Amino acid sequence: MDPKNCTLYSGGLKGAESVFGETADKYEVKETIYTFEGHKLSREKNLIVLSEDELERGDISMELASRMMNRTYYETEKIRKVLQTIFHMVNSGHQVFVIGSIQEDDSVKGGTGWAVQLAKIFNRPLHVFDQPSEKWFTWKDGWVEDQPRIKYETFVGSGTRYLSDAGRQAIEKLFADSFA
Repeated sequence: MDPKNCTLYSGGLKGAESVFGETADKYEVKETIYTFEGHKLSREKNLIVLSEDELERGDISMELASRMMNRTYYETEKIRKVLQTIFHMVNSGHQVFVIGSIQEDDSVKGGTGWAVQLAKIFNRPLHVFDQPSEKWFTWKDGWVEDQPRIKYETFVGSGTRYLSDAGRQAIEKLFADSFA
C-alpha cells in the first residue's frame, strides 16, 4: 500500500496523537485533525474545526457514555465536545489504532476509551497498544495479542497524553512495518 494514498485522522493532542502525526509526516501520509473552537492542540496540520451543528452529529448522552465505559463523565461542555470530536475521527477512519491502557472490563482508560467504544460500535478493525504490558491487542469479541498493520487508506491514531517510550516505539514500528 502506498502511504501517499493514506490519511490519518486524529485530534492533534499532545502524546500519542502528536506522535501519530509526526510519524505520518515521515511516511508522507496525509493527516487530518478534527477539533473545535478554543481547543488547545499540539499539532495543527490540516485542521477541520467542527461547527456546533457538526459537533451535534456526534452527540451522545453523557449518561450513556458513562455507562458504556464504566466510568463517570460529568456534563461538562468540554468533555462533551471532545467525545463529539472523537465521533468524527472514528467515523472518518476505517481502521482504529489507540495507545493506552486496557482495563479489566475490556474498556480503555480515559477519553481515549471513547474511540475504542465507537470503533466497536461501528465495527471498525480496532487495535490497542497496551502501555502497561507493552503489547498490541486486536479486538475480536475480546482482546487478542497481535502485531497489527495499517491495511486501509483511512485510519485513526489516538491515545493517551502520557505516552511512554514503548508507546512511541509501537507507533513508529506500526508505520515501519506497514509501509516497508
